[in-house]
Order: sequence, then structure tokens, then C-alpha cells
Amino acid sequence: MRRLGLLLALLPLAGCVRPAEGRALKDLQIGRAEGGGLSVVVEEGLAAVRGLETGALTLWGNAPALRIRATAMAGAPEWWTLVVRNAMPDAVLSAEAGGEPLEVEEGPSLVPTVKTWRVRLPPSGEARLTVAPPDWESPRPFRFAALADVQEALPRVGDIYARMNEDPSLRFIVFSGDLTESGSREQLEEFQERLKDSRVPLYATLGNHETFTLDVQYQELVGRGSQHFSYQGVHFSLLDTGNGTVDPIVEEQLDGWLEEGRDAVHVVGMHIAPLDPVGVRNGSFSSRNEAAALVGKLSRAGVDVTLYGHVHSYYAYSNAGIPAYISGGGGAIPETFDGVGRHYLAVDVDPSSGVEEVAVVRVD
Repeated sequence: MRRLGLLLALLPLAGCVRPAEGRALKDLQIGRAEGGGLSVVVEEGLAAVRGLETGALTLWGNAPALRIRATAMAGAPEWWTLVVRNAMPDAVLSAEAGGEPLEVEEGPSLVPTVKTWRVRLPPSGEARLTVAPPDWESPRPFRFAALADVQEALPRVGDIYARMNEDPSLRFIVFSGDLTESGSREQLEEFQERLKDSRVPLYATLGNHETFTLDVQYQELVGRGSQHFSYQGVHFSLLDTGNGTVDPIVEEQLDGWLEEGRDAVHVVGMHIAPLDPVGVRNGSFSSRNEAAALVGKLSRAGVDVTLYGHVHSYYAYSNAGIPAYISGGGGAIPETFDGVGRHYLAVDVDPSSGVEEVAVVRVD
């Protein structure tokens, strides 16, 4: 009986050995859906399927370029309406099946980041759709914004978007977690609704606040917690570190992403930094051994810059020679007396030379 009691006491701890495992497994299903006579797969899970019914498919994009495989079933309509929310404002839809182009009609776009098209799918066989800016694969310099930690300041985040809108060179926002206070469906939907105030899309990973609900809604509404994409010759890897660790499933994915971006400029973002530059605020990984191993891996792979959140301030430091930035300026309760206030980073990258500049842009 004493052994049984000890076993029962240890069961909850055993369930916490890999606290992010469930999210890592769920990531693998993002971008897949069947319904209304259509089977859909978004390659690399770079969009969440937000709606699929007869004749209509709605996606929430989480990368500048989306590749979609769509297979119509017997009796399905020929014409389908595709709506992509959180899309690049200059994105276009190209579609083909069997090497032949498909008919595409562009619809109205009342919000810059919400794009609508009608596409005529073949009655059988697979169609391939690509939603992306025309030049997304052409290496050239560009600028993006880095932001994290909005949390309870969600009603005021429009001020930050307004400041970003003043910079026409920004292509998108990389968000390093803590979109909301508790990660509830209502808060995440409000975050996405308020994002309409931004003229550019926002590509995110989750933070610890998105894990506060028992039934995590983030992946259903936003997309994968860990993912990789490229844009104009620069690679981006976003990792789920919402529990102060990287799950082994994500670690294995990261190995492939690092190899893919080894000879290119590579930006890596996550919420909780492996190593906190101050080190006394529970602002880093739970295991210093894991943190050192991850930072060493990023360094050996030639990562150009790492972007973090979680600490509600601004810090610039170095991880094993990699420039590192904590920028938790989305409006969450700031560090006491630091005077930094709400801010974001404007990051200039050149695929031929690396990260050119990282500038703090103050909003308050």
C-alpha cells in the first residue's frame, strides 16, 4: 500500500517531464483538414485552417508564403472561395494542377492583410495553390519588426500598430509570445481582430501565458508553436519555449531547420530565452544544461540573431557569439524603474551580408 501511495504521488510529476509534448504533437496536425468535399494540406503547417465548408476555405496565415495542396472529392463544386487572413498585403494566388494553370479571380480586400480569391479546382486530382508576394523567393534586403508580451495591454496594442504603420518599409512582425493574458479563445480572437489595425501581418510563436488554459486554443486559432519559413533569402525559425524548455520533437525539427539555413541568414525567435542576461528573475530555461546545449547548437549552425520576450524590457547581449535581444515591450507590466516602456525592434536584414541593424523604436 505504501508503494502504491508513492506511485500515485509521482504520477503528476511524470506527466510534467515533457510539458510541451502535447503541443509539439498537435503542431504536426496544423494545416490539415477535410470537409465540404475538399481535402486540404498546408505544407509545413504554416497556416491554421479556420473554416472549411462546401465551396469555401479560410486560413489564418503564419508565414509570408503558403503552399497548399487541395484535392476535390466527387460531387464537390468547381469554384472555391479562398480567404487568407493575416496575409501579406501584396500576396497573389497562383494555382495549377497537372502542370496546367487554374482559373483564379481576385476578390475585394477591405483590410490589407485579408485576401480573397476564387479558384476553379479540377473535379478530381490534386491542385497546388501558392499564396505569396511575387518576389518572396528573390534574395534582397528588407526590414521586419520584432515584438512580444502584449498580455493585459491588448486594448492598447493599436498604438503600437499605428507606430509601425508609419514605417512603410516593414514587411511583417515576428512575435515572440505572450499575445494575451491567459490564452483564452476570447482573448486570442480579440488579438486577431485588433491586428486588423496593422497594415502588415504578424507571425508568432506562443508564450507561457498562452499555456494558462487547460485546453490550449493557440494552435487552433493561430497555428504552430514551432515552425520554419524563409522570405527573400532569409530563414526564420520560431520555437515553442512556453514552458522554459524545447520538446525533443521540436529539437529534432530544429536540427533540420538549422541545416537548411546553415549557408543563409538565419533568425531564431522564442519566448523564454535559454539564458537570461541578469539571471535572477526566472526569465530563462529551467535547465542550464539544456540552455547551454541549445545555445551551442545555434552557434555552431551559424545563426545570425536570436529574438526573445518574457522579460518586459529591452536587453541586448550575446549568446555564444550570437547577437541576442530581449524585447518584451508589447505593453505587459514593465520592469520596475527601467523606463523603457512600450517598444518594438526594427530589424534590417540583407541575405548577402546578415543582420545590418537592430533599432529600438519607442511607442510611449
